[in-house]
Amino acid sequence: MKRVAAVDCGTNSIRLLVADVDPSTGELKELDRRMQIVRLGQGVDRTGRLAPEALERTFAACREYAAVIKGLGAQQVRFVATSASRDAENREDFVRGVVDILGVQPEVITGDQEAEFSFNGATKELLGRADLARPFLVVDIGGGSTEFVLGDEAVRAARSVDVGCVRMTERHLVHGGEITDSPTARQVDAMKADIAAALDRAEETVPLREAATLVGLAGSVTTVAGIALGLDHYDSDAIHHARVPLAKVREITEHLLSSTHAERAAIPVLHPGRIDVIAAGALVLLSIMERTGAEEVVVSEHDILDGIAWHAALDGE
Repeated sequence: MKRVAAVDCGTNSIRLLVADVDPSTGELKELDRRMQIVRLGQGVDRTGRLAPEALERTFAACREYAAVIKGLGAQQVRFVATSASRDAENREDFVRGVVDILGVQPEVITGDQEAEFSFNGATKELLGRADLARPFLVVDIGGGSTEFVLGDEAVRAARSVDVGCVRMTERHLVHGGEITDSPTARQVDAMKADIAAALDRAEETVPLREAATLVGLAGSVTTVAGIALGLDHYDSDAIHHARVPLAKVREITEHLLSSTHAERAAIPVLHPGRIDVIAAGALVLLSIMERTGAEEVVVSEHDILDGIAWHAALDGE
């Protein structure tokens, strides 16, 4: 077993996993897993640049993670950065800050690489499940992009498209500098059209309708699962591998889209950093399920972060 640290820095959140990994079997023993909402992608869709305050929030989280990594004695560290830092003109400011704090170069990976890591992280422990038909379609709904990857034991097709909970919120649900509370029918229709166009682009590469099992990853999906389960707090063990029916996802999405900020804030399982973006994230999930014909989504807490950790262990070979 190798002790590794994996950092996944996305558009909305930055997450850390420190684990002991057997690179030959993929077995992973989690030692520490944590997440902070830093909204690195704040305004990137509009300005093309990472905001100074967003960078500082991200660097503060990196400093905390550096202490955890040192304390647990990880032998190998891999830092992967995704959608927001791919898009930003000033991404070198981000790279320099991460190197200064963590001593590793952040890998600004492509959408296809992101999809492969997500698939490996999500499906390794599902391969032996007789109750889950293949192929799997893994969908990772992030802040700025969504990754689609179809495969059995290995990836058959993958595509990343620029539709995510933060990007959709900032593009369609902001009026006069403020997020509409709650969204208008016109705003929701515009968001649905944008998501549908993104799904069309995804289908150019990935045969979405061939999926036998839909596996959903990341905060929007796990939050919808927590709401569906009626949890009074976020419980990763309860959410992991929960199976949420299409009808329940539709019910939750419609409720979130018609709710005010205060009503969403009162949902106990909802992280404060997701209050303003969860409605858009749920709509992305619902749209995917309707497009693919999936009757349910299998929710995974193991995702790109676990895939990064597994690859970090391989890097140390």
